[in-house]
Amino acid sequence: MLSNKPIDDLWRVAAAGGGLDFDASRYSTDQLWRLAAAAGNSGAKLTLRKVGDRATDDLWRLAAAGKGNVVLSD
Repeated sequence: MLSNKPIDDLWRVAAAGGGLDFDASRYSTDQLWRLAAAAGNSGAKLTLRKVGDRATDDLWRLAAAGKGNVVLSD
């Protein structure tokens, strides 16, 4: 399961251009922001599931960092 991997492992995959789709509920917004920024810079597609309960400002930060490469899902 990808959601059990350390965030640094996921970041390496996203930075290399690999797409990811996982339950993001256990990660902090700051950790996910770093991951979204890596996806935005590399063009990797990133789907973050179970983030619907986060503040709208947090979702905005993730979307902006991903530059169109991040999908936010309940």
